[in-house]
Amino acid sequence: MNLQELEARLQSLIEVDLLNILPGKKVEDVIIQKLAAAIQLNTTTLDDGSLVAPNVYTLIMHPDESAKWQDQQLLAILLHSVTTVAQEAGFRITISPTITIATDEKLSLNDAQIVASHRIESMAETNATPLDTGKLEDYSKLPENAFLIVEGVKVFPLKLPVVNIGRRLDNQLIIDDPRVSRNHAQLRAIKGRFVVFDLNSTGGTFVNGQRASQTVLYPGDVISLAGVALIFGQDTPPPRLDQKDTVPLPNAATERPTALLKDHSTARLKRK
Repeated sequence: MNLQELEARLQSLIEVDLLNILPGKKVEDVIIQKLAAAIQLNTTTLDDGSLVAPNVYTLIMHPDESAKWQDQQLLAILLHSVTTVAQEAGFRITISPTITIATDEKLSLNDAQIVASHRIESMAETNATPLDTGKLEDYSKLPENAFLIVEGVKVFPLKLPVVNIGRRLDNQLIIDDPRVSRNHAQLRAIKGRFVVFDLNSTGGTFVNGQRASQTVLYPGDVISLAGVALIFGQDTPPPRLDQKDTVPLPNAATERPTALLKDHSTARLKRK
């Protein structure tokens, strides 16, 4: 894709997701244009010739424009579209990308800047967090305002410490899709975070493109149940300890919401 094609595809993806999940919301053209340019200009070439897209994006805007970007669903939509268009263009994404909001009073209300860079980190190390799941008191800390976006069209609030997912009618989240096992996966609230467990499913459970038996979830993570995509979100997420190596920008706001996303599986959810 050339820059114009990247921009057009990015705008199309964002508009579709906004219509399905946050109708009435809008992302300004200047942000879409500069995101497309940031993807293309900051893509690097590895020794094997493959192209790697940036995985750290900082969106800088005037402080008066930053309030609407506190919505984690809006950030997830933006990063989902960025990830999708990068992969469609043939760029590799090595780890879960992040997007962060920062402010600069020198910018006009109608302007924005995008800073894109690369953060080196092993996805295997991130997802291999050992968990002690045998203590009942661990379930007392239910993550606040957590939810799943099911196939981009349905928001499922996570208000229980244990959520079973599958085709069976006794699951808390029923997904009537032949690719999904009857008892496919389970979400558990453990020490203030949700953890997804694969229940020996036939098609497997993947988080951000990596097959997982158990994985701690962060806002924007994409859970793929044999191709059926669920986006995990949280309006007030706890801090990510694995991002302590990123360098803050000058004039960055103290409150910097972050969304994370990688996979872009497409499948249809059949409702009862």
